[in-house]
Amino acid sequence: MMQESKKVFWFVVGSQHLYGEETLKQVSDNAKAIVEGLNQSAPFEIVLKDTVKTADEITTLMKEANYQDDVSGVITWMHTFSPAKMWIQGMKLLHKPLLHLATQFNQSIPWDTMDMDFMNLNQAAHGDREYGFINARLKKNNKVLVGYWETERTKTELAKWMKVANAYIASHSIKVARFGDNMRNVAVTEGDKVEAAIQFGWTVDYFGIGDLVAEMAKVTTDEIDNLYAEIKDLYDFDMGQNSKEHFTASVKEQLKIEIGLERFLEAGGYNAFTSNFEDLHGMKQLPGLAVQRLMAKGYGFAGEGDWKTAALDRLVKVMTLNKNTGFMEDYTYELAAGREAILQSHMLEVDPCLAVNKPVVKVEPLGIGGKEDPARLVFDGKAGEGVVISMADFGTHYKLLINDVELFTPETPAPKLPVARVMWKVKPDFHTGVTKWIEEGGGHHTVVSLDADSRQMIDLAKMFNLEYVLIN
Repeated sequence: MMQESKKVFWFVVGSQHLYGEETLKQVSDNAKAIVEGLNQSAPFEIVLKDTVKTADEITTLMKEANYQDDVSGVITWMHTFSPAKMWIQGMKLLHKPLLHLATQFNQSIPWDTMDMDFMNLNQAAHGDREYGFINARLKKNNKVLVGYWETERTKTELAKWMKVANAYIASHSIKVARFGDNMRNVAVTEGDKVEAAIQFGWTVDYFGIGDLVAEMAKVTTDEIDNLYAEIKDLYDFDMGQNSKEHFTASVKEQLKIEIGLERFLEAGGYNAFTSNFEDLHGMKQLPGLAVQRLMAKGYGFAGEGDWKTAALDRLVKVMTLNKNTGFMEDYTYELAAGREAILQSHMLEVDPCLAVNKPVVKVEPLGIGGKEDPARLVFDGKAGEGVVISMADFGTHYKLLINDVELFTPETPAPKLPVARVMWKVKPDFHTGVTKWIEEGGGHHTVVSLDADSRQMIDLAKMFNLEYVLIN
């Protein structure tokens, strides 16, 4: 599910004809060496393009970048001084993510040998200001990355930005299938789908739950039995107070939902979806294990018809290659002094990408929905530094809430809690962080990641020209 077509980033070097062919050849050679060095650790291939020296060359190249589907972004480097007025038209036309790499080929100034030829060749400090001014005036919202190109810091920050840029491009292919409408009377799950299509490229389509039930009816017993045998090695099974027959039947019902649901999504090209426990006509169970397994494959999801968070979940999963990233919901506070934290969980659908231990399959009653006892995966969450985000629609605009958090694995058992649990501490501290989140309108449905950080979320917001609030 997470496989995308091969993506590349173009590396474009700025110069001019003023310095002669010998200098331009040296520019090209230096750029080739840098690209080869960066490609050793880059998450996507960086492709060196010709050194651009005129407005026509720049404009032609940026037009081409826009229309090449495999290009996820453009990296520019002002090796020598490049008069930035000739970049205006090209930058105005460019619609792909843009990173300005403020570096130079040599790390240190060679005082013993430096002459004016060296000065003319190595003018990044000069060109960066000229080029940066134009991008600022054009309000490009581009990334500026400053540092020597061979350092781990520069390579790491470049890799992070490339993942964000790739996710931005993928955002325009996100398709959300809504099975049922939003949960009745809930405010934060609502949103303007037309504006989401305009700003984020998201397609959000409604389907009656009967459409899914019809697809589930096509699933064969052999298909269910084969998948049941496959998952026995992936999870521990805890039958609890259930008979073996009841437990097995519940698990297999979830596998039937999973097979039918995945086929439905694949047929329509959907990579995210929502469900709603108020809309289950024709279903024996509320989807639990089925949804968790699809999230583990890379599908975006959110409960109660929250299509915004489902799309956001898919977006961050693309950014992180589906590592340590998933849909979350605020549930219960821990308010003991010095231990303040928030318990994150859901009725059933907690993403196993966040599991620190081998998930356990359990079948337990569910006090909502009025259906049979559903099977679900139960586990504790991982520990580490992370970021949590929430998308809010304020009627006039969207806003992204970003909060740095510290996840920790709970040490106290919860033998009667029949769902997975994730715990985190809010930064900068519990009272400040929670107060700010509520004041800014942050929702209870979120996406959390241990593989992304708040800087990447800010970069993403800027690419979308999206208002954001950082709490850290």
